Amino acid sequence: MSILEKPVFVDVKLREVKESGRLDYRSRSLPTWCPGCGYFSIVEGVTSACNEMGINRDNAVVVSGIGCSSRFPFFVNLFGFHTLHGRVLPVATGIKTANNKLTVIAVGGDGDGFAIGGGHVPHAAKRNVDITYLLFDNGIYGLTKGQTSPTSAVGLRTSTTPFENPERPLNPLMMVLTYGASWVGQSYAGRPDHLREMITQAVAHRGFSYLHILSPCVTFDKTSKTYVNLGQAVRELPPDHDSSNLMAALEQAQDTETPAIGLFYQQFRPTLADTFDKVIAKATGDKG
Repeated sequence: MSILEKPVFVDVKLREVKESGRLDYRSRSLPTWCPGCGYFSIVEGVTSACNEMGINRDNAVVVSGIGCSSRFPFFVNLFGFHTLHGRVLPVATGIKTANNKLTVIAVGGDGDGFAIGGGHVPHAAKRNVDITYLLFDNGIYGLTKGQTSPTSAVGLRTSTTPFENPERPLNPLMMVLTYGASWVGQSYAGRPDHLREMITQAVAHRGFSYLHILSPCVTFDKTSKTYVNLGQAVRELPPDHDSSNLMAALEQAQDTETPAIGLFYQQFRPTLADTFDKVIAKATGDKG
């Protein structure tokens, strides 16, 4: 299936939504990304996941930073907050802390999340804030016309690296796993059905869930990291992969040549809101 083809189940589900009286999760604003961009699949994945889970549209918020991916709130019929460059996680944390009943989905690109915003990731992970962070990794700064980003491949020639990028790319999966995220997965925009399933799992997890979404830039990435090549390289995690084993997850995350998709790691532990409840109980004592 092409990444631009909408799966049949989406139309069926949307008909069910309208018949049941619930609102559609797609906004009337059409996405403005480049033709062939994998971000179209992510919009379908999020809206389909919300539909499957029956999420109340009035109790869900999408928060974004700056970049191609951060236009996302305009294209979904949910509450949205288009914030500053790299500040998606602090804002999402504040929203969730203010109203723990909300479903909070944070979205951002590799530059937004692991350059200027990189310092916020470990704190959101270790605190186990009950939010979902969807990281759109296109390996480049797309909105500003193709500069080298933290996940750009070695040898990439851009306006900021005219003599080819000499630096090894960051490995966000390895980083988030070691930061202590309680749910870590990876998906690929070229497999929309799998992507929808992973988004659904990530949103359903109680705690900080991080989904790394591979989505090569079809306009500015002139390396071999294209949809055709990446589509042939990606693989499912081994059937016997133990998602409760952190070391097994780290081992799988090291393979960037044939990246695995699926649930790398999951842990169940108290969320930030749970720890706040304990603090309040201790502070108030018998007063409650």
